[in-house]
Amino acid sequence: MSKRRIQSLVNKLEENQLDSMLVTTPANVYYLSNYLTDPHERVVAVYVSSTHDPVLILPAMEAEDARNAGWNYSMIDYHDHENPWELFQSFLNNVGKIPETLGVEEDNLTLGRYNSIQGILPESTIKSAQELLSTLRVIKTDKEYELLKRAAELADFGVQTGINALKEGISELEVIATIEYELKKQGVQAMSFSTMVLFGDKTASPHGTPGTAKLQKGDMVLFDLGVIYEGYCSDITRTVAFQSITVEQEKIYNTVLEGQLKAIEASKLGTAVGNIDKAARDHIDSSGFGNYFNHRIGHGLGLETHEYPSLHGNNSLPLQKGMCYTIEPGIYVPKTAGVRIEDMIFMTSEGAQVLTKFPKELQIIN
Repeated sequence: MSKRRIQSLVNKLEENQLDSMLVTTPANVYYLSNYLTDPHERVVAVYVSSTHDPVLILPAMEAEDARNAGWNYSMIDYHDHENPWELFQSFLNNVGKIPETLGVEEDNLTLGRYNSIQGILPESTIKSAQELLSTLRVIKTDKEYELLKRAAELADFGVQTGINALKEGISELEVIATIEYELKKQGVQAMSFSTMVLFGDKTASPHGTPGTAKLQKGDMVLFDLGVIYEGYCSDITRTVAFQSITVEQEKIYNTVLEGQLKAIEASKLGTAVGNIDKAARDHIDSSGFGNYFNHRIGHGLGLETHEYPSLHGNNSLPLQKGMCYTIEPGIYVPKTAGVRIEDMIFMTSEGAQVLTKFPKELQIIN
């Protein structure tokens, strides 16, 4: 797997007149090396060159873990008292070749690391190349599909667990604790992002912060959560009502649901991703809630929760077999209700497959 992905990246580099790339984001390091790690402040990177085999740069204490994960190429394993950039420079001088052009992930590279790289490679031209890996990762393999599907099943379990925990007087954070505890018992090592559970008026904030708010009769409850399963992320949102719902809240809910179903229906091979956004947005606009749908329809999903492509209304990228993304329209009316319904979608040769299966019809929890 790693060998094939590395060769695909080398081909992309050559197509873009680059002879090398230094890959530093944990997700892309994992994609190329099969080694998943959180490096904290330490340097972990894969150096890929069109002129020689790749090399993995990592702390010496992780070298054995990387080998066990399947890395079969050279390593630059450094101790904490050593400078990894100086060791990398020695490698290029003695084993490799000084690159003329070096691709980097500009959104991940700090100014300090950029200066360190420029310091050891003063004659090399450094260019942004992060889109090369994004375009490789956007098409998933059958194996990746299976991992995403399992991650989605665990997300469904998380929502059901959260709903089961609802009772008058419980806090948002208590519900989150129950969800994550039960997922840990299922073997989930980490959530793919901070679990969100919001009650009442707080549901009208798309990125609200859970706290000690207590659940009351008549509250809407919004769950947004996902897990990491063998490196792959899931993402689901469901909104339910607790014990009762107003006519206006029910109208908001049904408008979001209808908009989401229209966006899923619009998900066809070759369709521009912007048309997915348009399908939901046109419906929500025509229902009178257009000003309250204030974010894109979704995002790519895979090794990261938010990855390429961004499913905004101006994106003309066509849907292709193997893409995985979310569809998550929402309406957020202050002092009334916030509703978001989100599913993971996998594009197959037969069309869009919904990976998250938890029911979407309005539920009033008693």
